[in-house]
Amino acid sequence: MLIDIGVNLTNKRFDKDRDELILRAKNQGVEKLLITGTNVYESQQALALCQHYQQKFPNTLFSTAGVHPHDADGVGDDYLEQLIQLTKQPHVKAIGECGLDFNRNFSAPEQQLKVFKVQISLAADLNMPLFLHQRDAFSPWFAELKPFISRIPAMVAHCFTGNKAELEQCISANMYIGITGWLCDERRGKELQEIIQLIPFNRLLIETDAPYLTPRTIRPRPKSSRNEPSYLPYIVQKIADITTIDANEIAYQTSINADKAFNL
Repeated sequence: MLIDIGVNLTNKRFDKDRDELILRAKNQGVEKLLITGTNVYESQQALALCQHYQQKFPNTLFSTAGVHPHDADGVGDDYLEQLIQLTKQPHVKAIGECGLDFNRNFSAPEQQLKVFKVQISLAADLNMPLFLHQRDAFSPWFAELKPFISRIPAMVAHCFTGNKAELEQCISANMYIGITGWLCDERRGKELQEIIQLIPFNRLLIETDAPYLTPRTIRPRPKSSRNEPSYLPYIVQKIADITTIDANEIAYQTSINADKAFNL
């Protein structure tokens, strides 16, 4: 069994074939999908998908509820209350995707920090995991999280693309590390390939981040650039190739880790 802990299933690129996409995933052994919420509306839509497919695909779809740093400028006055309402639903398993992104600053850094702090506190108050985003903001990001390490049941560094020093700090904080198709990129993924063996086996998670980050190791190459959960085994295989750990063992352990991190 495989668990994809990061799928942007609300994305419009999936509108025409979500049913088939879930079936293709299951045919490749991907039994559970965690749908990423990136703002209040998308978090509501993620939950709606879980509820919509509950009969057809029971115990398959779960979601997060949160505000991505790109969306921090757009929050309404009642966004915290709306997130709290979402967390009362059993399909919602984590707060996020939240964090800091100073690479593009689609939202003002000060507002990103403000909204991030609110969500960290919310996760601590509700004893829920955090699904975390970080880009070009590691030091302030980690500084905000550090006081809460013992108060939050799981912190997940979603789509980790950092360097060795950053990885070691995440590991020291007992974070789970999410690995995507970035690892399969012979250019951008080179540094991650060199440090992935540092990740403790019980902290390793796998995710597609679909429709983004299609593994470049797929052969023959797909006609569409759209990534999807059925490609998750390519990430497992790349980890196996680098670490020499059997792919089935990686699939088994990462599923255990995901179950534990998100209480699936």
